[in-house]
Amino acid sequence: MSIWTRITEAIAALTSGEGLTAVFDRLTTPPERSIGFTIAVIALGAKMAKADGQVTRDEVVAFRQIFQIAQADEAQAAKVFNLARQDVAGFESYAAKVAKMFKDDREILVDLLEGLFHIAMADGNYHPKEDEFLAQVAKIFGLPDAQFQCIRTRYVPGLTPDPYSILGVKHTSTFDQIRSKWRKLVRENHPDMMVARGLPKEAVTLATTRLTNINLAWEEIQKQRQPIGA
Repeated sequence: MSIWTRITEAIAALTSGEGLTAVFDRLTTPPERSIGFTIAVIALGAKMAKADGQVTRDEVVAFRQIFQIAQADEAQAAKVFNLARQDVAGFESYAAKVAKMFKDDREILVDLLEGLFHIAMADGNYHPKEDEFLAQVAKIFGLPDAQFQCIRTRYVPGLTPDPYSILGVKHTSTFDQIRSKWRKLVRENHPDMMVARGLPKEAVTLATTRLTNINLAWEEIQKQRQPIGA
């Protein structure tokens, strides 16, 4: 059974008069939680699309990159998107529901925020309103500002990411401490770990992007720490 079939079942509750935000309350355990993540990406993505006033084809393609949506399932994905866009509830309500759903697994909230950044940057333009939206979502998720800034530098062109910030270490940390943290992050952010945390297999694109940045940060630190003449 595909995740979109499961989503179809969840959406059936909406036809009986249940609001979209109420659906989140019942999606608290696997495998339902992976459905909740998928709906959250679409719902918050729909709200973010309203931030800059338009939904571009590139943003739709970005959805398809994160979630491998078969043509037969596109109607259901579009239905969730449109319901979220038309719903009277603000994005703060959605973000709060998601934060509560994953309060014991903060990494999933990071995954979700990165997914939203991926969609925001799909059209090559990072709108100030999108920045405000994402900063507020990160705050509602309870993510530190430093972590938000770290994610932001990885996705927004023109910003120079600090490799130490990406690995979550101090500039004064020893080489061995940094290497140990890098190895830990590589293990934790393996695509298989995302599936184990209850995310849909379709979301492994996010893990691949993060792993690339983690490894690039480690390579940069190695270059900086290399003795002169070595």
